[in-house]
Amino acid sequence: MSDKPFGDLDIAFSPCPNDTFIFHALITGAIDAAPIRPTPVIEDVEELNSRAFARTHEVTKLSFYTAMRVKEDYEILDAGAALGYGCGPLVVANTRMKSLKDARIAVPGRFTTAYLLLRLWQEGCENVVFTRFDDILPGVAEGRYDAGLIIHEGRFVYPAYNCVEIIDLGKWWESETGLPIPLGCIALRRDLMEHKSAMEALLRKSIEYARENPDASKGFIASHAQEMDDQVIRDHIALYVNDFTLSLGLTGARAIEALEERALRRGVL
Repeated sequence: MSDKPFGDLDIAFSPCPNDTFIFHALITGAIDAAPIRPTPVIEDVEELNSRAFARTHEVTKLSFYTAMRVKEDYEILDAGAALGYGCGPLVVANTRMKSLKDARIAVPGRFTTAYLLLRLWQEGCENVVFTRFDDILPGVAEGRYDAGLIIHEGRFVYPAYNCVEIIDLGKWWESETGLPIPLGCIALRRDLMEHKSAMEALLRKSIEYARENPDASKGFIASHAQEMDDQVIRDHIALYVNDFTLSLGLTGARAIEALEERALRRGVL
């Protein structure tokens, strides 16, 4: 347990529209954030994944795969998650491919849930290149990579890069388990566990404000989004911010357990 007062608190999240939509009210003062004074840190999710191993941030966005690897140091919060149906990562290429075994695949990070899903789906995808998610589609289009594992806004814009879908890993997961796919979560460092309920309540308050006032965060979201098209941003938020974001519930908890169980069974966790 920490002796630090629950006051100044660094809150790290990604620049993706679902995260900026969720956190806007909390960090800009649109809602009363008491008892905390939040200091936002906005970084690519894979950077935040890497920092979690050093326990850098007190509240942080993490890929569920990373959260499983740092569970001794971080607790998954019940609010703020990206988890749902029809929202999984895609493998795309600029031509139809029968096998990815020998393909050079661009992957958005070693510690992402997307990479875990790729490994669970097909063993032998070892020729991977870890790169930022916003480099993947340009890289596939330019021929630097044979295929790309895309997340975030990428699923809405890949046709513009003359790419075709090879596999929807979310649909694969749903067909295998009947469960939603757990992608990312908000986690609290364990030395602040006595404040877990208060942090979850603030997250829900921020999410509810965002839903009730969808125009309030537009400028904030657009200033950080990789894809500036308004429709892409709206589609992104509609897909990744859902009832599971307010609370994981029993179904969300079962999905997380199933993912961890399969990762352990396959030896990648």
